[in-house]
Amino acid sequence: MTFEATALSLPLLTAADLYPVGGGEAALGAPMAVLGPGTGLGVACFVPGSHIVVASEGGHATMAATSDREDAIIDYLRRQFSHVSAERVVSGSGLENLYRAVIAIDGIEAPKRNAAEITNAALDDTCPISRAALDLFCAMLGTFAGNVALMFGARGGVFIAGGIAPRLTEYIARSEFRARFERKGRFRQYLASIPSSIIVQPAATFMGLRSIAEREDKTISLDRTHAERH
Repeated sequence: MTFEATALSLPLLTAADLYPVGGGEAALGAPMAVLGPGTGLGVACFVPGSHIVVASEGGHATMAATSDREDAIIDYLRRQFSHVSAERVVSGSGLENLYRAVIAIDGIEAPKRNAAEITNAALDDTCPISRAALDLFCAMLGTFAGNVALMFGARGGVFIAGGIAPRLTEYIARSEFRARFERKGRFRQYLASIPSSIIVQPAATFMGLRSIAEREDKTISLDRTHAERH
């Protein structure tokens, strides 16, 4: 329900609620997709007009590598988890997985860090391993966000929610996120036309929940009116 509510908030968000990353212009009436890296990785799609939300388990889709470096990262994680989903790299625990993978692959000694510590060390530029892990996180987030855009035909925009991205707006904007979002071969131009934004409105989920409650109240009111007339 939480991520469904986030999806329902999308048409209610204003420019002040969003941090745009890259170009593109939303197609009126087209599907809008949202993904949220946090504790896990939620994925959903809002279909305007119908107010239908397509909930999914998209975070558990297999994560694809786009370079030899990522091949090595995913191979390392595959030996631990067997199946490497997007959530294994694009989430709080995913950032920790990436950090450990970089250490192992590069044969470097480094202290154990949790997601918050990795993020802070990367932002402070005090740990090159943390920065490498966060760079990988942003790039793989871009790849997966582009996949989500293609799967849902989300020409109404792709939105990044969750507990991580709003704290990293400028870092994500400077990262490979958008380049990787668009790097889809023959569909590069299709992706380039789709806007991507980070939701910075902290009450977005509440806005979606409120819209559900208001719609249910309206339905109940209409039902009562119909019953009274008959």
